Amino acid sequence: MKIGICNEVFQSWSIEKTIAFISKLGYDGLEIAPFTLADSVDEIPLSKREWIKQLSKENNIDIIGTHWLMVKPDGLSISSKDSDLRKKSSKYFEKLVKFTSDINGKIMVLGSPKQRSIGEGQTKEEVIEYFIEFIKGPLVRANDLGITICLEPLAKNETNFVNSVTDAISIIEKVNHPNLKLILDVKAMSDEKRPYDEIIYEGKKYLAHFHANDENLLGPGFGNVDFAPIISALKNIGYQGYLSVEVFDFSPGPEEIAEKSIRYLKKFL
Repeated sequence: MKIGICNEVFQSWSIEKTIAFISKLGYDGLEIAPFTLADSVDEIPLSKREWIKQLSKENNIDIIGTHWLMVKPDGLSISSKDSDLRKKSSKYFEKLVKFTSDINGKIMVLGSPKQRSIGEGQTKEEVIEYFIEFIKGPLVRANDLGITICLEPLAKNETNFVNSVTDAISIIEKVNHPNLKLILDVKAMSDEKRPYDEIIYEGKKYLAHFHANDENLLGPGFGNVDFAPIISALKNIGYQGYLSVEVFDFSPGPEEIAEKSIRYLKKFL
């Protein structure tokens, strides 16, 4: 297993400063939220994509991939009743696949809770069909470019669509495509109110990425979540992907978040 971190932790820092800093701390990779670079991926020129790739190479840092994919531009939707909007959103997602490939990423985290939620008057089955329709084009592109799209179960206070590993596996199996896999996130897993290792074992067949954080929205080691059984379960299933630090409370500051998180995770590796 390798250790990564998400770039929004560093808020106003440049990509150059971020990559240099995490390299010195011993991180293996960086996960990028495209909205931190521009409101639309269309606004990120090829020159900047090449620059990110070059910076990562010079600092011996992998670009893991991308996450927070549909938060910008405003108005995107997987679950809208408006078929034209869903098609537009799917086409935009294809551009995100290309962007991920351009910066040498291999993983895309499909969370985007507000953009996938079941709306008033809709059924779960209806939105599942919309999701299957939405993801077809991006999966073709992902297959061509060697990208894995990971569906992320999220807590009920974030979305009402795909709230458990069981939900995610059901949809992954319905789509039945080799480039659609599973990501698990400790904060989100805590909402299931059952042992973390039990969730990991259930998802082992499809698990391709892992977000390391605490139920208190901070990094690993900042709260009460014991990562010993989590890492043990990941080892037992033969997981060899990234533990990528993703936090939602930035108050300790980027230096403390990055330093304490990697120091804590390395105790188990």
